Amino acid sequence: MATSADSLPSLAEPKKDNDLKRVLGDENYKKLKKLVTNPLAVTGFFLLLFFILVGIFAPELAPPRDPNKPYNIPRDGFRADPRPPMSEWNTRPPEYVPGWYTAVTGRTEWVHLFGTASGQYDIWYGVVWGVRTAFFVGLFVTFAGLVMGLLVGSISAFYGGTVDMVLMRITDVFLAFPFLVAAMTISAVFAKYGRSIWQPLIAIVIFGWMGYARLVRGDILAVREREFVTASRVIGVNDFFILLRHILPNAIFPTVVVASLEIGSVVITFAALSFLGVGVEPGYADWGQLISFARNWITNLDQYWYVVMFPGMAIVLFVMGWNLIGDAIRDVFDPRLGGTR
Repeated sequence: MATSADSLPSLAEPKKDNDLKRVLGDENYKKLKKLVTNPLAVTGFFLLLFFILVGIFAPELAPPRDPNKPYNIPRDGFRADPRPPMSEWNTRPPEYVPGWYTAVTGRTEWVHLFGTASGQYDIWYGVVWGVRTAFFVGLFVTFAGLVMGLLVGSISAFYGGTVDMVLMRITDVFLAFPFLVAAMTISAVFAKYGRSIWQPLIAIVIFGWMGYARLVRGDILAVREREFVTASRVIGVNDFFILLRHILPNAIFPTVVVASLEIGSVVITFAALSFLGVGVEPGYADWGQLISFARNWITNLDQYWYVVMFPGMAIVLFVMGWNLIGDAIRDVFDPRLGGTR
């Protein structure tokens, strides 16, 4: 008896795909498949993978002078005018390992692969180690702001009434301050106790949680009236368990999607603070710091193009990677934007 093609086992789906579908569930499997086949998401993943590899192998790509202070950019003198890519070192740092540079250039001289910035800071070293700074800043600030926003927004929405009014008015007060100006002010105030990476980080976190609080509050207000929440209250489940076990898991995802989009913005803000002189201490491996060294030469980019191009391209590609992934996640997982049906 002839067998119809529809009754045959599907050969289009490999066995491991079926196993993955059983683990994730049909709906989550479709979302994941749509995400990994999205060209923008794939581009973003490749960009971030490139930066992850650079960050992991930073000690080999740009060996530090002092292993205890790897984020200090080595200097080759104190001249104000930058020097072009592939220019030779005037001073040979004894701890610097020259083998990689020799293999690339085919010469025995020490060279500045990307040139030097004003003050003779090595741009290559700053760009390579700046990858680690960018990842730490973006992930730390986003996570800290997300936690603060979830705490304020969930408490405000769950209890409502006076608690909601007080917490939201406090949130409105913070929202009234221009973000960059407020972060600059706080960072400058903290700088009198000594400049480090923590002052601008704390400043950005202090004025970066309000959007998460407002977003999660709105989602929880919708979730808290559902039947499963009412049933939990009827049987005597305590408020903390209801909030943590039933409400947040059903309301947190839109906020997490927004947080993934904010990582790139955090890196840009941190770079802006460094460029304006209220960020990290001079000589710290940060892309904004490198562009700050170029401020006196920006009007003469036909000659000193490298002082802006290399750190600037690092910022653009890093932020683009996060934005592409965040956009793809939003489109795939947020049904209000038509990502799923």
